[in-house]
Amino acid sequence: MSEASLSQVLEACTQRCREMDAPLGDRLQSFADDVRRLDPVFAEVVDRMVAHLLRVEAGAGAPNIGEPFPSFVLPDENGHLVSLEGLLRSGPAVIAFHRGHWCPYCRINAETLARIEPELKRAGAHLVIITPETQHFTRELKADAKATFPILTDLDCGYALDLGVAFKVPEEKRAAMTSAGFDISGFNDNSNWTLPIPATFVVGDDGLVKARYVDPDYRHRMDIQEILRAARS
Repeated sequence: MSEASLSQVLEACTQRCREMDAPLGDRLQSFADDVRRLDPVFAEVVDRMVAHLLRVEAGAGAPNIGEPFPSFVLPDENGHLVSLEGLLRSGPAVIAFHRGHWCPYCRINAETLARIEPELKRAGAHLVIITPETQHFTRELKADAKATFPILTDLDCGYALDLGVAFKVPEEKRAAMTSAGFDISGFNDNSNWTLPIPATFVVGDDGLVKARYVDPDYRHRMDIQEILRAARS
């Protein structure tokens, strides 16, 4: 790499992938290809971390289809408390865990979710994103995505840990992220380097999981059409 950090170089790639006329999965894959081309060593570190998480079955214990989804009360980007029960009063809820505003994959995904929010509303569904970031940075993610739905703070990943969709970033990945310009300590107001698996759940108004996507590989996200089908069903 040049004197610019990987995070800075990837900004143009992020914007290009956001503007692609292609399904979400294709845009995320295109960005992953950019990362591998620009910094193959970083990409290999990601591969090793993902392989480890898959070996230990990270996320396997998360609520499954037909099971109750645990309650939460978390602050949104303006400090207002949002509860699962409040979301479900008038319909199903789509609950997406994101790593934060600094994550290009999350930015691409959050903007895509913002685009389909009108369709979710027509289906009577509510949408929220949950991140471990403090409110200053959840506001940044919301503004960047041009979203109107709440983005909630799960400080220290406490709720994600209870759900089984959080993990401690291994030292090799932590060093690679810091070197690349992705030091998350200030964003999360801690130094424990715990992040959520970018899982997505569709919860019915009866509180039961209707659909789920839990993949330790943060380069992948739930198919948008699958989210819409579950919300409408």
